[in-house]
Amino acid sequence: MSEAPQYVIRIGDKEIEVNLETLNIIREYLHRPMGLDELAEKLGLEGWDEAYELIKKIPAWIIWTPPTLWKYRAGWIERREKETSEAQ
Repeated sequence: MSEAPQYVIRIGDKEIEVNLETLNIIREYLHRPMGLDELAEKLGLEGWDEAYELIKKIPAWIIWTPPTLWKYRAGWIERREKETSEAQ
């Protein structure tokens, strides 16, 4: 069985996986006063410039996807792949 798709944003030589935790941190950045320095610290980035690059590169549809919908969609993909593999 293949793995569920993973969304990865490349910042320099780093790869940042967009998962539920990352999505929650980014949404927190959008909805409350938080500087790029604090965002970088929470995401484990080296500085505000990497956080800025992440915000520039991440697609808007991912940023505005509610975490519950993200979790549901990931579960739906896993169930669909499981059903497909069992049917073969």
